[in-house]
Amino acid sequence: MTKKITLTALAVSAALLSINAHSAGFQVNEHSASGLGRAFSGEVAVADNASVLARNPAAMMMFDRMQFSGAISYIDPQIDIEAQTIGETAKDVAPTAVVPAGYFIQPINDKFAWGLAMFTNYGFATEYPSDFHFGTDAGTTDLLTLNLNPNIAYRINEQFSIGAGVNLVYADAELLRHYGGLNPTNPSADFLKLEGDTWEWGWNIGLLYELNKDNRFGLSYRSEVELKFDGDFTDYTGAFLKDGNAGDTVPGSLNVITPAIAEFGGFHQLNSQWAVHYGVQWVQWSKFDELRATSDQCVDNVCLLKEEDYDDNFRYSIGATYNLNPDWILRAGFAFDEQAGQSTLSIPDTDRYWYSAGFTYNYTSQMTFDFGFTYLYGKSNSFKESGETFHATNDAYLTSAQINYIF
Repeated sequence: MTKKITLTALAVSAALLSINAHSAGFQVNEHSASGLGRAFSGEVAVADNASVLARNPAAMMMFDRMQFSGAISYIDPQIDIEAQTIGETAKDVAPTAVVPAGYFIQPINDKFAWGLAMFTNYGFATEYPSDFHFGTDAGTTDLLTLNLNPNIAYRINEQFSIGAGVNLVYADAELLRHYGGLNPTNPSADFLKLEGDTWEWGWNIGLLYELNKDNRFGLSYRSEVELKFDGDFTDYTGAFLKDGNAGDTVPGSLNVITPAIAEFGGFHQLNSQWAVHYGVQWVQWSKFDELRATSDQCVDNVCLLKEEDYDDNFRYSIGATYNLNPDWILRAGFAFDEQAGQSTLSIPDTDRYWYSAGFTYNYTSQMTFDFGFTYLYGKSNSFKESGETFHATNDAYLTSAQINYIF
């Protein structure tokens, strides 16, 4: 869990709380193409393929044969930040991203099943121009997480099933900041730099209630995971160190919590063609009250202290599925994702609206293909930081493809 990091505490803080163009804070919801096509409505209860493992392990009891699902999502955010006073604009500060995921479920008998999921719940990347005037607040930031999630499920009776799992989370962070307006003759000069990785763990649990074969409800909870980055703190200014020169590197650490997630959802097959599904997701963003990077070689042992203003948020979703014929299944959905935190250059968070559509092609009785598409509209907003007022526009285009195979 310890690694070499040539970075700065400031870099870490921004790196771990930067723009996420597709969900509140830095959450990643893109777990499957089938889910994307319905705006991830009812994900804890639908269970139409193995990707349900990302949301509810108890739903493994809906499967009577082994199944594999593999998905890849492409995210194209469009985020522009304009400094109102000086008139400087940073365009497309969030680069495109590719998010893979894989799932496997194997029933053991009528009472037990197990499965393995590989996906991500949190991540982001941002790239401001190296000569951006506010380069000490926003530069290049990248956080990647991978969740390896083995699960087991047990059917209590005909209606109730439970499931639980362990989450082994790998996180890799990289951050670079520049002098910007602090050095008008060379604004692109490095100010702080950071890179590091860690392994941590958490847990998850789920419940599935089947009213009958056409109506069911799901409830799940995924614990917080505290990412403990230990490595080296590099200060290109020399101002943060007790006894150091510009460019010196010292050991440093920073703990960042990826918050807990709870979700409730329902699925109802109305007739042979139509089904509806819905969900409510809660994320415990209030855990973020500060970011504190420490080292015994920094002044007062604190390399960086940044106060955060976050509240728990909710995501509401609803959708429908239409069985067109034996070969084609159509779906659509809408979701509202509440803003989680006060907007900053590092995190220009806002309310987001998901408009989604997708379909399944049943290639054979064993192999199916899913495709999903979403236009994500983020409300424009203004915020103040470093004595400047900024205006942010925020939307994104999401595309996903998936293969499912029944053994």
